[in-house]
Amino acid sequence: MSPSEGRGPTQAERSRARREQILDAAFHTFTRRGYRDTAVDEIAAAADTSKGGVYFHFPTKEAIFRELMRTTADRLAAKVDRAVAEQTDPIARADAALRTVLVTFAGHRTMARLLFVDAMGAGRVFNAETNALHDRFAAMIAGFLDEAIAEGTIPPIDTALTGVAWFGALNEVVARWLLVDDPEPLESVYPALRALLLRSVGVDEARIAEAASLEP
Repeated sequence: MSPSEGRGPTQAERSRARREQILDAAFHTFTRRGYRDTAVDEIAAAADTSKGGVYFHFPTKEAIFRELMRTTADRLAAKVDRAVAEQTDPIARADAALRTVLVTFAGHRTMARLLFVDAMGAGRVFNAETNALHDRFAAMIAGFLDEAIAEGTIPPIDTALTGVAWFGALNEVVARWLLVDDPEPLESVYPALRALLLRSVGVDEARIAEAASLEP
């Protein structure tokens, strides 16, 4: 039996587990109370730790919220990567990326509120994090459009600007959905949004109709 077998968790492992516990508690508290109305004491109580225990891992409430935004964006990006990997055509890859973001938010309204509503309401300190999230996905879309141009699928366009515009349109659709008390299913708007975006880059109507026919 090796020295490591049968031993309990190390101090580092316990620290990582407690940090994750605090983040999980903060996520649920922020989504229930909102960023501005959440106190660190509430996060500590939800995490079953002391206020000092929270501050040991995160110096401020702002630091907790920033970390939540980063980890949530990372998980979403990983999900998009998996969906995109199933496609070979660049337009289909861009479509899969946008659809995955929208469907993920549709199924996780509290996560969407955290990224869209609470982040905006938290003030200027979170502008950099929000902009980084937008830039990350806009650049992903721009990359797919660059591939489509190289293959002759669409005419030459400013892909950087188009990526921003595409993700901006998705952002606006989600934000409006979050502000309605009893909204229609978010997925229901995607076919029309897809057609609008594909037309904006010169995809032919036959291709747009084909994409619509494959809608789950």
